[in-house]
Amino acid sequence: MDINQKHRLQGLLLGSLHKITLFLAMSIICIPGLWIVLNSFRPTVEIMAKPPVWIPNELNLDHYRAMFGAAGEGGVPVVQYFTNSLIISVTSTLIAILVGMAGGYAFARFKFKGKTWIFIGLMLTRAVPGVALSLPLFIVMAKTGLIDTHIGLIIVYVAMNVPFTIWLIDGFFRQIPHELAEAAEIDGCTRWQAFWRVEFPVARAGIASAGIFAFLTSWNEYALASQLTRSTFSKTMPVGLRDFTSEFTINWGGMCALAVLMIIPALILTFIVQKHLIAGLTFGGVKG
Repeated sequence: MDINQKHRLQGLLLGSLHKITLFLAMSIICIPGLWIVLNSFRPTVEIMAKPPVWIPNELNLDHYRAMFGAAGEGGVPVVQYFTNSLIISVTSTLIAILVGMAGGYAFARFKFKGKTWIFIGLMLTRAVPGVALSLPLFIVMAKTGLIDTHIGLIIVYVAMNVPFTIWLIDGFFRQIPHELAEAAEIDGCTRWQAFWRVEFPVARAGIASAGIFAFLTSWNEYALASQLTRSTFSKTMPVGLRDFTSEFTINWGGMCALAVLMIIPALILTFIVQKHLIAGLTFGGVKG
């Protein structure tokens, strides 16, 4: 065996080991999600069985029928919870992206007094756990009459997401050469036109990445939503999971069914923007 064949064999072995390791890691990561999906279709007897039943003996839609209010069974206002989550998540994401674009562009392109300290201050706000802010936020929202409203949660989620979107979008705009905007201005574009027609299309993938992360943060958030909502007309889907708990029992099948419904919109959105998301995550990694 010559040296080239030996190197090829080593490369093949390393590549195979790498793929096997990735497959095992992804299998471990996906097991909880697969378990939730299976439990949403399995009867309660199998869900509560000890030892666990790994291979289902029966699959049905009973938990979904019960959740949507089958005959003789109490349903859950899933459509209302979904509507609340969609309104709050989409609105807060759009606002966070608009503010994040303005802030990120300003930090990336302009020099102003206190720029570094302002940026550090914004980042430090993300270092505080959201749960630690639940009590002060509750007091503020109660005094302003925003408890149990869409607007209250939208304000909270915008405040949560803006520092992250500014940080992420700032990094993308820093990868765009200043010369592109300068050339556009020389050709007669205004500052706004240079941004919208030249810089924005280049950074669009990064902005899409910031948007998907902001949306998923708002869509999946539970701790603050559970503190700031009370009625059916403001509860989000994560908070709606509590409808399947009572003083002595937990309806695991119904909870898993609602969890599956929560996952579907996030998966659809991820697939729709997958191309932009991958491009955004790798943006700036290769210089032309």
